[in-house]
Amino acid sequence: MVRNLTNVFIGAFIWLACVSQAFASLPSDDLLKEANQLYQEFKDGEALKKFQMVLTQQPNSYEALYKICLLDLRIGSRFTDETQKLQFFTAAKEHAQKALEVNPQGADAHFVMAAALSNLSMVTGFKDRIVNLKSIKKHLDQALAYNPQHAAAWQLLGRWHYKVANLNVVECAASNFLMGGAPVGASNYNAIESLQKSLQYDPQNISSYYDLAIIYRDMKNKEKSISILEKAVKLQLVTSDDLELSRRCKAMLNSYGIVMV
Repeated sequence: MVRNLTNVFIGAFIWLACVSQAFASLPSDDLLKEANQLYQEFKDGEALKKFQMVLTQQPNSYEALYKICLLDLRIGSRFTDETQKLQFFTAAKEHAQKALEVNPQGADAHFVMAAALSNLSMVTGFKDRIVNLKSIKKHLDQALAYNPQHAAAWQLLGRWHYKVANLNVVECAASNFLMGGAPVGASNYNAIESLQKSLQYDPQNISSYYDLAIIYRDMKNKEKSISILEKAVKLQLVTSDDLELSRRCKAMLNSYGIVMV
């Protein structure tokens, strides 16, 4: 019995090794196609491994670099453990930097760098959250200069405006000390405009609806917040992340006294 089990494990190991070797021997273009297929199917872990295999054959693959960054951010954000988050977000920044080196005028490269800095700032501490504000804005401006229809960049810019416009007293003091003042031009209205741009170019992104509803709520505009939430809960849900955001939207509607089935 033990010998049989051992043979099974050995056979499984050999099969896995053969499969890995077969994938490794595929041309990088074929690997990239497979990686993109997995990416589009939201099979994040599998897609990440495939894109990493692309880089072993083609280290300067711009598409693989920035999509690995996106996957690192997406996967890392799902962890509750700060150490695991930091690991993925740090890797995301490293890949974003490489993507920028490969294509300094790439909208996606600038976006993923802004996103990596934004996510890292949430786990590395208060000082980084303040210091990185200007760098995040710079990369978002670059991303939108190269691609004015970059929906994700517009959404992150909306979040940036909202965050900076609502810095508390301590954060403003830290901005003055660390950067000579907070970034100028941020406002809730610019946040709303940016998020509306995001939805113009990606009308199915429930995350932008949720962000927009929160800003309207905080501005005491109950009617617009409700209107946005009602649109959000009618969207087709694709991923588990979408499902969680839909649940939050319904919870916010419930806080307004509106029950959604």
